[in-house]
Amino acid sequence: MSAAAYFEAAEEALKKLKTTQSEAIRAAAEALTETILARGALFAFGATHSFSLVAEMVYRTGGLMLINAIYPHGMDLSVRPMTQTSRTERVLDLGRVFLEDSPAQAGDALIIASVSGRNAVAIDMALAAREKRLRVIGVTSVEYSQSVESRHPSGKRLLDLCDVVIDNCAPLGDAAVEVPGETQKTGPLSTVLGCAAVNAMVAETVSMLMAKGVQPPIFMSANLDGGDERNARLLAEYRDRIFYL
Repeated sequence: MSAAAYFEAAEEALKKLKTTQSEAIRAAAEALTETILARGALFAFGATHSFSLVAEMVYRTGGLMLINAIYPHGMDLSVRPMTQTSRTERVLDLGRVFLEDSPAQAGDALIIASVSGRNAVAIDMALAAREKRLRVIGVTSVEYSQSVESRHPSGKRLLDLCDVVIDNCAPLGDAAVEVPGETQKTGPLSTVLGCAAVNAMVAETVSMLMAKGVQPPIFMSANLDGGDERNARLLAEYRDRIFYL
């Protein structure tokens, strides 16, 4: 069954993610923890389906309140036609403009998600972030990225420009399941793997903050009793580093 094949592929990839990326996830968590302790701000960006990882981290039960989405129009699947997103993410210098129009500044941290890591918007944002002296954490597929040519004039890929690279362990082309008679595989893995990676990174960051004696600003479900009150208190406490309110 193809459904079973997908679960097996996802399980194997998650095992690989856990066994090979624990050190990178810890390094990313250390960067976030240091930024928070230094009263810096956290930002996250992803284009098209990679924005799913940003949505997973922002305004999310169990998530850090301090992660701000860089969320310009045209970068997620709310635009029409949806195919426009594939062209927009290849526009040179657009990523630099997006970063410059955000509140991000030196000493902050930026998470950039891009499965292939080859398109200009993610590369230009990473280049601009380095110039502004932000910590840059990339979430990408190393296999995919190293198997395709960069679409940026520099020849760089996202993984070449990050302080920390988390390999999401997605395969080349992302889809993982072969169906007899069909040449194109189905069953993409990058969202499952990317969300697991960033949630693990956040969990590790929370643990590190607790070890430092700092109460982590974590969202509680608004559908639990007391959730609204707790969230309002922490949002007010950290208002200076939250830009989505």
